[in-house]
Amino acid sequence: MKKTLVTLFISLASFISSNTTAQIVHPNWAQNAVVYEINVRQYSESGKLSGVSDRLQFLKDLGVDVLWFMPLHPIGEENRKGKLGSYYSVKDYKAFNPEFGTELEFQLFVKKAHQLGFKVIIDWVANHTSLDNDWVKIHPEWYERDASGKILSPYDWTDVAKLNYNSKPMRAAMTEAMKHWVSKYDIDGFRCDVAFLVPVDFWNENRKALEKIKPMYMLAEMEANNDINKTPAVYYTSAFNASYAWTFMGASADLVAGKKSMTEFKSIMQKNYAELPSSMHKMFFLTNHDENSWNATITERYRENWKAIAVMVYTLPQSLPLMYTGEEAGLERRLKFFEKDPVKVTEWSDTSRYAFYRNLIQLHHMHPALKNNQAGSKFEEFNLIEENTGMVYAYKRTSGKSEVIVMINLSQETAHFNIEGLKLDVNNYQSITSSQIEEFRFNEQIEMPPYSFLILHK
Repeated sequence: MKKTLVTLFISLASFISSNTTAQIVHPNWAQNAVVYEINVRQYSESGKLSGVSDRLQFLKDLGVDVLWFMPLHPIGEENRKGKLGSYYSVKDYKAFNPEFGTELEFQLFVKKAHQLGFKVIIDWVANHTSLDNDWVKIHPEWYERDASGKILSPYDWTDVAKLNYNSKPMRAAMTEAMKHWVSKYDIDGFRCDVAFLVPVDFWNENRKALEKIKPMYMLAEMEANNDINKTPAVYYTSAFNASYAWTFMGASADLVAGKKSMTEFKSIMQKNYAELPSSMHKMFFLTNHDENSWNATITERYRENWKAIAVMVYTLPQSLPLMYTGEEAGLERRLKFFEKDPVKVTEWSDTSRYAFYRNLIQLHHMHPALKNNQAGSKFEEFNLIEENTGMVYAYKRTSGKSEVIVMINLSQETAHFNIEGLKLDVNNYQSITSSQIEEFRFNEQIEMPPYSFLILHK
């Protein structure tokens, strides 16, 4: 086999637009943080906050930094879906759902979490309420209605009522409710459901009001190219620290399924980076509550390549990695959304993935090269031209003396290649490898078995 290789370096600066200057100042703790999404209803057999509290030390040992709770409010009963209803049908913004425990228990939980070094954010549903929320009767003008006066529901969400953001009193009440959770429970921020459906000027004003209490970390469930909101970048100038990375999930799934080539995948990602400010954080993930319940498990989506894609989640630029309830235990089924369907004790007992995730989290924590928005950091992508490297992705991230090199083979066939002109003494590097790679010599032709990955770092 010929050892011809053309290496193309693409700087992060050419990847990402700097046209939009963000005013957000990210907290230091967020620069290399990992988020863990907690589905309280399904997290334990009890379905209560105590089931999460019992595993706080485990989550600390795993290495995650931010605990994101799905909505903790009481759930509407009118037009309820399933027996227990949707978390996202909020009956009372200021109340704590008794299904999960008491207000005091959550206060004590947050205090304990803070003592262990965690940050705590909660899900906030600002676009709509349940149909039996008191606001519907007391303030009917706070809702959007059709020509006949009937309250509108977004999409096919027939259990909720859409709020009217032309109402200034409603906006004020929404902000007061959010301030209540910050003041009473000392939470550290919000994950904002369908944030793109709510006007950006509300979020800008809202954040200013919240930060009179304490600094906030704000995560928006949105990204770019949304049909409803054509200017997503403005949401990350003053309102939000981070967005979802839906584009990555979709493009990586298509890549693994053979629906997109590696060239197409890289082009999609370059365009996606260019659409949003380089200063924002992007929450990369293999799954979340929506994806797990409605679309696919990690194994269904990524098959043998789940580890390789996970490596990308923890090492690509601007990444705020997310782990979902049960992911670290290799959850192999879709959790029901409107019913009690807990991760079983026997499922939690699968520890085969713990070391893999701990290694990635530690790598993400320890290397300045992998931090979000690290000054002077660079991203270099190797464009391999070789007979059978069409499913190989290789790149390097550097910041000062910190350096991380990633190589991934997503193919079912062994890949052979070398990187011309890049001479490294592997003795200066530590490595994280898939089980298929037993030995690696950098200055000779590289051989990567099917579905394998290699991370070199110093």
